[in-house]
Order: sequence, then structure tokens, then C-alpha cells
Amino acid sequence: MTEIIQSDGRWVLDGDALRLTPGRDRNVGLLRRTLGEIRVPLAALADVSFEQGKRTGRLRLRLRDGADPLLLATGGRLTEPHDPYQLLVESERFGVAEYFVDAVRDALRLEQVPSGPVTDYLLPGPALPLSVSAGDGTASFDGERVRLEWNWKTEDAKAAGGARTLALADITAAEWLPAAGLENGCLRLTVRGAPADVPPKHDPNAVELWGFKKDPLMALVAAAVQARLPHPAAPVDGAVPGEPAPPEAAADATEEDHDALLRRLRELGELHRTGVLTDEEFTLAKQAILRRM
Repeated sequence: MTEIIQSDGRWVLDGDALRLTPGRDRNVGLLRRTLGEIRVPLAALADVSFEQGKRTGRLRLRLRDGADPLLLATGGRLTEPHDPYQLLVESERFGVAEYFVDAVRDALRLEQVPSGPVTDYLLPGPALPLSVSAGDGTASFDGERVRLEWNWKTEDAKAAGGARTLALADITAAEWLPAAGLENGCLRLTVRGAPADVPPKHDPNAVELWGFKKDPLMALVAAAVQARLPHPAAPVDGAVPGEPAPPEAAADATEEDHDALLRRLRELGELHRTGVLTDEEFTLAKQAILRRM
């Protein structure tokens, strides 16, 4: 076991995973404190690095693209106090940080972990149930439904529609954007059939954020939802990863022909019965079709 302990947190290389525990320093962001300890399997890591400054340095983990729903939902926009994959290192521990980097890289080489993107989430996302109040509303998620409730700061036209309950099956993506300059941030849920490009202050499927203390916690809701949606890089109905989907698959997706989807379900059942598809492959394919129905 290899570890580094700082006021900013404790990182431990323990077997086939890294355990990242936030410190109790007042500069540790609310998001990191709320997340608590994160277990990152080596299979999810692309690299680790140490950046040395005059007084402090910084350890950084780089995860493989698509491995973590939190990074996917936030698009890499988490700032230093809230980013769980950064650790502030004091100058007297620079040597320990460099040793830690070498140990992790040796483990990656030993396990022959590739650094390329993945097609499945390798981290589970935040624990449920989850409820966060920030900006103009409260977002709650129990694993099956997202509920959005508005407060006195919500625009009248948006609040007039009342609280929203969205089934996970109707959501195609979840995204968190921080406030930046004069631009407000938001938690935005992309819902089938809903208009696109509606400003968050008017969008009944978005919570508007103004750059206050609890805004980063809305990233937890986005990550928890994203973790339970199909991985955006997963192959569709037998397509080869990295290659375009077959024309017939694209046609099915656009036409949404109910009878064709039913026929496809029957075909999948026959392939599963005869052993062509495994239980896992059949379940994933069936779920993808049922969402389109």
C-alpha cells in the first residue's frame, strides 16, 4: 500500500484501486466533502501526474474518457476546490508525491491498463437517494425519477407549471454547467420531445444556478442520473465501437416504428433463446428498444 496524506486529503494506492479521501481543511470544496471517499479502480485510470510549484504542488489523476459519470456530466468544468481528482501537496511532501506517481504508474503498467476511452462506466456515480437545493429550485433523484421543485426565486412562467416529475426512461442526458462571468449556470436534463435551446430560467427541465456555494452539489444530481443512462459510447444493436451505426439502425431510430420495434424484440428473444446473445447482451439490447417504445 502506498499513500500520501495532506491537509487537503489522503490518497491511497491499495491493490487494484485508488482511495481518495477529502481532508478537513477549510479550503476543501463542498462537493468533495459531500462525495466523501471515492474508490477509483486502476482500470479507470489513464495517468497520474505531479505539478510542482514554489510553495505547493498538485497531484492530478486523469481518468479514461467515459469512465466516470461525474466527469461526463460536468464536462471537466469542476474547479480546484471541488475536483476530487486533484490533491494539493505541501512543499515538504514533494518527494512523497513523486514516489506516489511512480507507484501508480508502475501499477498501471503491471496491470496493462490501456489509456483509451471506455464504453461502460467504471465508477458508480453518487449514492442515492439524492436531493439538492440551489439556484431557483430543488432537484431530487431516487434512481427512477427526477423531481424538480421551484422556489420563490423562480421565474413566474416557469413556476406556473408546478413541480416536475421526470421518469428516467424519458431522460436522454444530464448536464451541469457552472456560472461563469455574467452567464448563469444550470442543471439541465434533456428530455425526449422537449424543445431544445430554452434558457435555463425558462426551461422547466432545468435548474438555474447563479454561482453560489451549493451550485456544485447539483453536479451530483447530474452525475447520478447520467450513471443510470446508457453509456453514450456504447455500441448500438451490435454496432462495432468507433464505427458508424448501420443504416437500418439509424432508420429505426428516426422512424420509431412500433411494429418494427416489436419484431426486433422477438428477434432478440430468439437469439437469446438459441444462445447467440448472452443474458447481459440480451438485457442491454432489450432495454434500448423499450426506451424507444
